[in-house]
Amino acid sequence: MLGDLVLDVVVAPARALERATDVPGRVSLVQGGSAANAARWLAHLGAKTILVAAVGRDAVGRSLVDAMRGDGVQVRVVRVAGARTGRIGVVVSADGERSFVADRGAALQLRPEDVRPQWFTRADGLHLPMYSFLGEPLGEAARTAVALAHESGAFVSIDLASIGPLLELGRPAAVALIKELAPDLMFATAPEAQALLGGNVSDGLLDHAPVVVVKRGPQGATVLARDGEANLRFEVATEHRIAADTTGAGDAFDAGFLVGWFAARAAGRSLPAALQRAAVTGHRAAARQLSTPRPELPLA
Repeated sequence: MLGDLVLDVVVAPARALERATDVPGRVSLVQGGSAANAARWLAHLGAKTILVAAVGRDAVGRSLVDAMRGDGVQVRVVRVAGARTGRIGVVVSADGERSFVADRGAALQLRPEDVRPQWFTRADGLHLPMYSFLGEPLGEAARTAVALAHESGAFVSIDLASIGPLLELGRPAAVALIKELAPDLMFATAPEAQALLGGNVSDGLLDHAPVVVVKRGPQGATVLARDGEANLRFEVATEHRIAADTTGAGDAFDAGFLVGWFAARAAGRSLPAALQRAAVTGHRAAARQLSTPRPELPLA
């Protein structure tokens, strides 16, 4: 896992915001970052997990690293002098949807030389959110990690993560980046997939990866895969849950899917059976995330 380890400042107003005055609500300081969220859940689900990230030389960075280690994640961090640990402002609406203000700070300062080849010699997989490619020098470090993973035979998965950053340089640039990365598995929400394709979601997603999972929130997930000359497509339903904050649910799904996928393939299951099990495991992890409030981060 390589990418952001940041502080989420979560603002959840109890009622609609009113211009130029106060409303009651909740403000929380919690561990954040898409890569870090997925790493936490991989560790919770029993996978040996390494997170490669950069933080500032500050109390926030120290607290985030301690929290990740407490969750069972092996952390390989670069502590960047002169840059503060990244912060994300998360404004949560009444229906649990989120909007973000990103101040990624030190998270962007991971460099290619910080990525060690020996980390990949025995790795089964490398997972990265697209955030890891959308800023330099972090983007070049992420490309280095992908190249090392491919060279070692590790499975590479990516998550499209967010429409705005993904399409900031235009759809052709986003498509070219994904082609360069050549992922074995791609995760996306339905809006992200539509934005990438420029139209309706279809088997055209399989032009970008041999396995694609389209996350549909309470509607479940659509799984697409190339199986020889045939294309597989099936829907996996999920139990509907009402959540005050959906932050991290997609990352938890990714982690659950990957754990279920590797377990099913190791057991010799067929491709359809492995994908079905992986999707169910992903939904279970996302449900646990939705029902478990993220703990307040103790600032050292």
